[in-house]
Amino acid sequence: MSAPEPAENGAQQLLVVIDPVAGRTDGESVRIARDVLSGGASVKLCFPEGPEELARALARRGNRRPVLVGDDRSLLRMVALLHRERELASGALSLVPIGASVELACSLGVPTGAVAAARAVLDGAVRRLDLLVDDSDGVVLGDLRIPALPARGSGSGSGSGGGSGYWDAERPDRTDRSGGGGGGAESGAGVGPAAAHMWHTCRSLVRTLVRPLPQAVAAHTHRLRVEADGVLLSDLDEPVEGVTVRSRAGRAEVVVRRCASAEPVTASALSVTVSGADFRYRADARVTGPVRTRTWTLRPGAWGLMLPSGPGRSPFGG
Repeated sequence: MSAPEPAENGAQQLLVVIDPVAGRTDGESVRIARDVLSGGASVKLCFPEGPEELARALARRGNRRPVLVGDDRSLLRMVALLHRERELASGALSLVPIGASVELACSLGVPTGAVAAARAVLDGAVRRLDLLVDDSDGVVLGDLRIPALPARGSGSGSGSGGGSGYWDAERPDRTDRSGGGGGGAESGAGVGPAAAHMWHTCRSLVRTLVRPLPQAVAAHTHRLRVEADGVLLSDLDEPVEGVTVRSRAGRAEVVVRRCASAEPVTASALSVTVSGADFRYRADARVTGPVRTRTWTLRPGAWGLMLPSGPGRSPFGG
């Protein structure tokens, strides 16, 4: 790792980009980070309201080192923008993680407290990290998971509506309101209390018996062709449960979990190609797709991140 070089007047020159979501989520932590940074460097503040304003601010930053105050999604946006502008290799990025999701920042080695993260911006050192770049110029900083399945109980991921699931039919507002009189016990206005109690008891019993079904349904299999540096790891005739790719020590670590074997297939490569029927994939916090083929190439040490000085190493990259 290497320390950032101060400006000619001895003070570090920083462009502090404050994501609007961070200010709305935790304005006090944003204020603390601003005070710490302003006390140790020459700071220019930027409050971009969109990607265009962010791009203009970065293009006009001059010798100022960019510092992002935001969450994982804002970090991904900034890295992707700097990658598209081919400016990732020209300097280092600093981060003060504030927002709803900071798991990626933590996994990269960035302190999660506002004061500690701001001190790392001022006193830390640059660590070069690996980057996965796909053939559509998208970037991956942490984990890549194929296919991307929505988390149980959430509406994110593969296009499912928020809060919807296998058991939507259980909701009280899904009862038969057709008024046709043929919709079962719930549509009968003249059912007595004893009969209604029996009906609800039977329905609860049926739900209890069939509720494990979503776990069985969720055990999907997928037919994907997976290649690592041109070597075939799995073909379309071998159903897989999933593929995971992450950068580690200058290589892409590939894990393919096949249905026919309890032991996963692993490989270490510089490029990974996945193809097959339309599939989605989760790259860090984003879901992309559907696509039929995609190739990711590892670029060792492609970007620099300011981290606390010390012997500790990030689980990702160099």
